[in-house]
Amino acid sequence: MNDKVYIHEYIDILGHNRAKYMHHMTANFSPRAQEERGQLCYGVWGMLGTTGRWPEVVNIWEENGLDGMAASFRHEVGGPGMQDPHLAQWWARAAEFRRGGTDRLLLPAPWTRTIEELCADRVTGVAYAHEQLTVAPGTSADYLELLRQEAIPAYAEFGWELAGAWETLMTNDSECTVLWAIPAWEQWAELERARRSHPRMAKWWGRCLEVTRTFNRVLLVDAPLCPFRTHRQPAYSDQVGWQEGA
Repeated sequence: MNDKVYIHEYIDILGHNRAKYMHHMTANFSPRAQEERGQLCYGVWGMLGTTGRWPEVVNIWEENGLDGMAASFRHEVGGPGMQDPHLAQWWARAAEFRRGGTDRLLLPAPWTRTIEELCADRVTGVAYAHEQLTVAPGTSADYLELLRQEAIPAYAEFGWELAGAWETLMTNDSECTVLWAIPAWEQWAELERARRSHPRMAKWWGRCLEVTRTFNRVLLVDAPLCPFRTHRQPAYSDQVGWQEGA
């Protein structure tokens, strides 16, 4: 039973600073967040620009439920300027790499795995399919259940593994985010090619078209210190070399 809450972030990167920013988030922010607020790094990815906005980074953080999120809010806005004073230097450095972004809070499907479970299961991929979609108001949980029953078996025939399934909080229950781990580039091509012709995939795609109002899939590539790549949380020892974006 996954009772966590997740922060999903789209980050706009300045110039050629994507690698530096991803390292700054994983090596310099995440260890302190783990220590001070119990927040775990779910993942940090760079957008494959051919499939979406560029240069852009996607971050997802795992909080200990709504109570944990409330505690993080209290911690974050307790200082002047609505910023954690202990992170003043970090914020100043981050401003050199990014111009802004868009966040949302996500509630996981109860059967989706936490990042500790995903690391224990060694879930990984050469790329990740990030699907964001809208459905009729009040039906986001219904979509996730339909995904569990029909999409997961269909995607599995092409080697894709579910890495996360969420509905957006603080909305009218009409938006979902889904993340798939893709083991090889060829398996991405095989699924996209079979979307309308493979019996099981075509059936799922038809169901998806029936219930979604918008649907968008992009591809992400994980950062060097992303837990999906290392199967652990970033540590203070990872900070070495961050100035060069290593």
